[in-house]
Amino acid sequence: GFGQAALESLAGNAGSLDVLDVVAATRAVIDAGIADPDRVGICGGSHGGFLAGHCIGQHPDLFKAAAMRNPCTNIASMVTATDIPDWCYVESLGPGRYNFADFGAPSKEEMDVMWDKSPIAHLANAKAPTLMALGMKDRRVPPSQGIEYYHALRAKNVPTKLLVYEDCDHAIDLVVSEADFWINTKRWFDEHLR
Repeated sequence: GFGQAALESLAGNAGSLDVLDVVAATRAVIDAGIADPDRVGICGGSHGGFLAGHCIGQHPDLFKAAAMRNPCTNIASMVTATDIPDWCYVESLGPGRYNFADFGAPSKEEMDVMWDKSPIAHLANAKAPTLMALGMKDRRVPPSQGIEYYHALRAKNVPTKLLVYEDCDHAIDLVVSEADFWINTKRWFDEHLR
């Protein structure tokens, strides 16, 4: 989608409408002959990492490799450990579901929905070699999100590499760290998208 209405429609539909947009764009460039369908990689940070995790789980035959940077991978385990619990509620449960004045832990039913809207819910299908980069001082998306996903992929014998940046937060924007991430991403895609 495009425009304000499309943007507002994402609340409560994270992991579905946004994923469909990425898939449609990917298929359009493949159909136009711009991209090789056997060499499609996906890279994203934060919500882009969330999308990358969803894409490799929901569309495992389309995306052949991934690089994820501080991704939200399990909304249910992130909601009480982040500085943006409102994002967890709104993106998974929809508008009007978060009480800014009186935060309380989510109910079991709400956590079930949060799980279902998370990349981890589709992990059984994931097979794309995945590079994971984490800023260990991240308070927006706790590093435990990426670590959980990394270990889950490894348990499935999916080729996976973890990059840890001890002095970085959510942005991973120290010059040396950012350069390291992009160099490793290029190498990862060169190796896995031959």
